[in-house]
Amino acid sequence: MRIKTIVIILITILFTATLMQNTGRIDFEFLWATFTISKLIIFALIALIAFVLGVLVSRPKKVKLLGGDFTDVNSNKTKSNTLSDEDKDYIN
Repeated sequence: MRIKTIVIILITILFTATLMQNTGRIDFEFLWATFTISKLIIFALIALIAFVLGVLVSRPKKVKLLGGDFTDVNSNKTKSNTLSDEDKDYIN
């Protein structure tokens, strides 16, 4: 397994253990209202919001052109070859 997969599994296990140990009820105040709600629900909502924000931040950006077409931001960049012929021969 890759390290990324192992880290995701460990974080999931720790998160699940945290959720299961914090099932008590708390008073949650939002603006002028007070709610009695389970810690489990609060943690799950925060995790869901964090996941959605992470997905939104990590998405590749798209640029809208005047004609209505979308294109990737990085598609206009040309790939420049910075290796000299001598370096290519050395690598091969």
